[in-house]
This record gives sequence, C-alpha cells and structure tokens, in this order.
Amino acid sequence: MATCVLCRSSPRLRYLPGLKKGFAQCVLGKLDIELDEQDKTVDVLRHLDASIHGCYRLHYSPSLYYHPERKSFLSQSQGDLSDEEPCLTTVAPSFWQQSNRYSVSSSRHLSSSKNTLLDLAFNKSSESKTPEVPHQRISTLPDVRVDTRAFLKCRPSYSSFSLDLTQRPPPIKWEQVVQLLQKVTILKGSVKPSELSNLFVGLSHIDSDKVLLVKTDQRFIMLLRYSVENLCHFSLFELLDVLKSFVWLEMPHSHTVLRLYEAELSHRANEMTLEQLLLAADLWRCIGRKVPQFLKRLFDFVSLYHGQVGLAELVQLLYIMGEGRQCPKVLIQPIEQLLMRHLQQLQPEEVGTVCLGLFKSQTSLSEMAVNRLVDKAHSVVVCMSDFAMVNVLKYLRFSYMSHKSWMEAMTCEVPQRAHRMGIKGLMHVALACSALHYKNDRILVAIAEKIPSLVPHCRSKDSCKLLWAFGTLGFLPSRNQSFYLSLTEALRQRKAEFNRYPEHLLTGLLGLAFVSQFPEDLIELALSPDFVSLALKSTQLELKKDLFTLDGVVALELPQWTGSRLSGELKEEVKEMLWDFVQSDVCQKLEVKEAEAALQQLLGGDKFVCKRMILPHMRSIDLEVHLDASGQPLPVNPESQTTIKSSSSKIASKQALGTMNLGVSVTDDLIAQLKNAKSHPVPKSSPSAVPSPSLVEPDAGEILFNHGLKLTTAITEILTAPSSQRSVHCDNIVKIAIQLPGRNHYCQQSQQLLGLHAMKRRQLRLAGYKVVELPYQEWIPMLKKSRTEKLAYLHCKVYNSLEDQNE
Repeated sequence: MATCVLCRSSPRLRYLPGLKKGFAQCVLGKLDIELDEQDKTVDVLRHLDASIHGCYRLHYSPSLYYHPERKSFLSQSQGDLSDEEPCLTTVAPSFWQQSNRYSVSSSRHLSSSKNTLLDLAFNKSSESKTPEVPHQRISTLPDVRVDTRAFLKCRPSYSSFSLDLTQRPPPIKWEQVVQLLQKVTILKGSVKPSELSNLFVGLSHIDSDKVLLVKTDQRFIMLLRYSVENLCHFSLFELLDVLKSFVWLEMPHSHTVLRLYEAELSHRANEMTLEQLLLAADLWRCIGRKVPQFLKRLFDFVSLYHGQVGLAELVQLLYIMGEGRQCPKVLIQPIEQLLMRHLQQLQPEEVGTVCLGLFKSQTSLSEMAVNRLVDKAHSVVVCMSDFAMVNVLKYLRFSYMSHKSWMEAMTCEVPQRAHRMGIKGLMHVALACSALHYKNDRILVAIAEKIPSLVPHCRSKDSCKLLWAFGTLGFLPSRNQSFYLSLTEALRQRKAEFNRYPEHLLTGLLGLAFVSQFPEDLIELALSPDFVSLALKSTQLELKKDLFTLDGVVALELPQWTGSRLSGELKEEVKEMLWDFVQSDVCQKLEVKEAEAALQQLLGGDKFVCKRMILPHMRSIDLEVHLDASGQPLPVNPESQTTIKSSSSKIASKQALGTMNLGVSVTDDLIAQLKNAKSHPVPKSSPSAVPSPSLVEPDAGEILFNHGLKLTTAITEILTAPSSQRSVHCDNIVKIAIQLPGRNHYCQQSQQLLGLHAMKRRQLRLAGYKVVELPYQEWIPMLKKSRTEKLAYLHCKVYNSLEDQNE
C-alpha cells in the first residue's frame, strides 16, 4: 500500500495559481523524501501505538529520536522571541538588525546631529543577512514569562481576527486520532477539500504531548500531500481552518508545504475581508513564518480602505506590522490619524502594543502624536503590565524624545517593579535611559541590584547592552560592586556567541571602557586577528570604527599591553574615513568655524590653531593650541610647521636667498622690536596684546636690506622666538585641546559628560593635553556677540587654564 501511494502522480498541480509546475512537483518530491525518512521511526511509532492500545500509558521522550531545528511558536515561552529580531530561519539562521537612527544598538554609522554617542544606531537595511558562522549554542534558562499577546483579552472583537493561544481546542482520545489517520488511507485521491479541512481540524484537537506522534506518521504526510493537490479548491474559510490547525499541530515555520499555502493566500487576498486578512496574518505570526508578500496585500487593502479600520483592527494591524518589521510609508499618515482618533479609548495593554508595533516597524510619528501617545500611557501607567511599560520606553528610545512626566513616573515605577522583571525588560529600561541620556540613581540602582541574580538568564546581547547603558551614563554602583563583575563574567561564559554576533562583544567592551574597566582577556579576544577578520566580514554592520576605538583605548589606557593590535593599514583606512566625515560634517558647523576663526585672531594666525582629530579613535575633532610657559603661542599646525622648516633650511643656501620673494620691509623700528623682543613682557589682560610674528604685514614694494637679504616671515618667527624655544622647540610646551561639546554630550539637566565623551577627556589628559571646554550654553549665545567679546571670552578660557595648571 505504501509503495502505491508513493508512486502516485500529481496532475492537479498544473492549475495552482501563481505556481510553476516544476516548483510544485519539487515540493511534492520533498514530501516523498520526508516519507522515506519517516521509515526510520516506524518501529518506534508502532511500538508506541501498540502500547496505547494495550491499555497502559507509555512515558516517552520524542526528543530522543526527533530533533527539530527550532521550536514552534507555541512551544516557546511567550517572551522568548526577540522583540528586536525577526524569526530566524531553520535552514540558515541569521540576524536582522533593525533600523533605528537614534537608539543604541549594535549597528554602527557616523552622525553628529542627534545622538553622537558613537551613534550605535540601528542600520537602515532590514533583512540583509550576515554570513553563516559556526557557533556553539548555549541554552538560556527562562527567567520571567511575558504574555506578548495580552492585549487580545481587552476586547471580545479581537476573537474574530486573531487566535487566542491560551484556548487550545478540547483534546480527543488517541483512538479518535487513529481513526482520523486511517481515513486518509481509505479516501486516497478521492478526498474532497472539505473532508481534508475536517481531518486537519480534527487532528488539531490532539493533546500537545502527542502532536509529535501525528507529525511523524506517514498518513499525516500523505494528508499534507493531498491538501497541496487540492489547494486551489479550498474555500477561504477552509484555508484559514487548515492554517489554524497548523498552529495547534506546531508545524515548523520552514516546512515546504507552508510556502504553497502562503502563495495561495496571497493570490486570494483580493477576495478577503479585512478581518480575514488580519486573521491570516495573525496565524502566520503564530506559526512563526515571515510572509512579506501576504503582508503587502494586507497593507495595500488598508491603504485603500483605511476608513474601515476600527480601534481593535488598528491595534491588531500595528501588532502585525511590528512582528513583520515593516510599515509602508503611505500608511504612516493614515495610521497616525486613526491612532489620534481612537487614542482615548485605548486600554493600558493596547497602548503598550501600539508602542511596540511602532517601535518594531520603525514607524516615526510626528512629535505631537508621540507626545499625545505617551501622555495617554502616563495616565494609565499604574495599570500597565511591566511588558507594556517597557514597550513605551522602547518607542521613546526610537523617537529620541524624552517625555518629562513619563520619565518622572519611571523613577517610581521601575524600583517597585524591578524585583519581578526579567533580564530583557531591565535591559530595555537601562537602554532607554542611556539613549535618552536620562541618569536617575533610583532607576539604575534598582536594576543594578537585581542583575547579578539574573546573570544565568543573560544572553550575550543582554549583558553587553547593559554594560553599554551603565557605562554611557557613567554609573558605578556603590552598594553593589558585583554588577560589573557579574556581567563581565557572563561575557566570558558566552564567548561562543560572539562568533555569531561580534558586534555585541565590542558594545560591551566599549561600555566597560567608559568606566575605566578593561578585562584584558576579552580585549585580547576582540583584537585577535581571527575575531577582527570575522568582524570585518559583516556586510550588515560597520564594525571597523568600533575596533579602531577599542584599539585606541588600549594604546592610551593600557601602556603595558603586549597583546594583539589592529594592523597599521586598517587604522589608517579608518582614520581617513573618519577624517573625511568630520570635515564634511562637524567642521562645517557654525560654532566650530567661529571658534577657530576667533582663536586664530587671538593667537596671531592659522598656524597657531590646528583643527584636527587629536585622538582619531574618538571620532571627533578638537582645536589644538600650543603655548609656552609664559603664555606665548607656538605654531601647531603641521602644514605650517612644515612650511617654516622648509623656509628655514633655504636660508643657508645662497641660491635660495636669491629666489625667495616673500618678505617684509625692514625699518629701524622693526629692528628695534626684534632686538628688544625679550625685554617687552606680554600682558595677559588684553587679548590683542598677545604678540604674533604673523601680525607683521609684508611690504608690497619688497624693500630689501642693504646687503640684499629679505626678512621673511620664517626668519621673523625664529628671531622673535625665545632662545629656549629656538634650541629645543618642544620643551615646556603647554598643549591645549579646546573642545566644543554639544547638548547631546551630557546627561539630561546635568553637567556630567556621557561615557564616550568622559572617556575622551580622560584620554586627552593621559596624552598630555590640558582640556579647555567651551560649553554649548556659553559659546552658542556668544556667537551673536561682537568679535571683541568673543576674543575676551576665549582669552579668559585659554589663559585661565594656564593659571589652573600652575596652581
């Protein structure tokens, strides 16, 4: 009998809409292969079947002979699926990094406009895959179960276009299951679509612990084959019933048959109502399968008939959008209008679902709409679940908006809830605080005290992002010293995960570096040639800059380091890339240009002010100034110094003397000034009193000495320089790095620098620089002042730093 069934042809597939005959035959061929593979377990199944009929219960472990590559949606904890990553495919699991230009995550790009904190923002490409890397899976124990679909209990109307996973169909006896399977062999090819649908629905009533027995039965495989042959004859209701049965039967999301069902439903989308479209999308979500083509049909329908979308349909639509990680641009405005219309009727869990859907689908609403949405969340925050509360924080993080009332509420809510929250929830709270630059000790202490006990449940992603968040806010727990130690140890225990997600290790190590913690074994791993090669292969993430930053940290803060370092070629490549960026972005800012021009006028010319990346690995510029011990400016611009050196070398050559054509007029007054330069001290009270050789105006008539020698600017600089400077130019030089930090460099309503900028200031001092800050709240208003006021302000800033050093 089995042989006859296996040899059966499939002529009906020729009229499956939208499918090529060869593809459908390939699907059936795969089903035949699956049948052959099931022969290996036939003996086990027969034994189990006989045992059940023998009136005694057999305790069995299907995992001993059946190893699914990935659990179905129903078999997971409802909080297991990552809220920021799509479902991983069975054949080639991979990582999708979502687009979020404001939040901190693992993808990297340069920016200086919004969040300049290394700008570890989500990458714009949403579904490109990283190369498959062999890695060792380490199981993570569940900590807290989260019902991600709790909003479905808010209104009875959800039941018409969603599946309640908590209401499993009433179970039937095993004897009834056997009878249903036997019908498959009796009906053979004469089975009708309605009968096939009824068979699937009947089998879906089986106990969850016996589902595996059905799925490995040859008769069930044949039932799937018959359903494919009759696919186009199913009614819409029958198709949806079969799809619902697949949920309860825990069909793997990568199963070959599901591809055909997806094509059929997409083909019939124009015939479906909004409720049917939403129900089908929800069933695909429950199965765990990504169906972008079907979702496109759903979104097309909504864009045409958004007037039919009610409150419950809107919430379900946003949930589906979030789980599908997409929202067409044409839908953003209609969705915002619908949301504002129904906002006051939303219940607490629905607000959380709306925020999560907007966050996952990377949908940017207007500032007004976001404020109103969070106002609504604030009014019901006490009634919200922890999951819903965290979702609001996620969307604030994505929108890069700090809602004052909401964040103040968090200072009360988080400490009260932290003891019962899971590691993912706490991580997202900390991450939101760091992205919004909101440092509150009550929130951070509550998280820090809970984390050490949750370390066994931490993924590498959780540990690294927690380290990044706390390091960004510069928070060092005083009462719980085990916070950083436990998370660092968690990284060591999960080193294997970094082969798959190298960006997480770099995120964690930079977070630790912000607070001066340097686990050398992990740093050695990150800078090892194999890991660097792995990180550079990533086509989804740009990790060169993070590697460059970590390498620069090692150079300055670990002088005893003898481990791996980046190659010179790679460092030069990244340095050039960063410099090109800052020249086109940061250097063009008005506040930078004005500071540079005013300093040049104050100190005597462009050779005394150098706008450059003093620490290239910090990805930002400073204005560098050199002064001697008495406060006189010294040339610092590398290009000017090269010119001076070249000009000085020409003086010794008679040929060169005759060819130089840039000079100054030599007068008795000028000679007297040059001879008596050392006898005239420079008063520091007036910015214009600072002498500079470049202030000597060149003579348009080129009047010469009696001996024919022109007095060049280079000679003037050498003659006017103190003798100590002429002999050893680098002795007693005060190197000053003038910084122009922006508002986003500080914690909210605080003068505390964020982690990256605090680390840069620390490393500038290690490199021998005196740091002078032009705070944005002082320098930005100064841009509207007169040139004299700017010079006076800069004079005070620069020369007061010398007095501070002398003290």
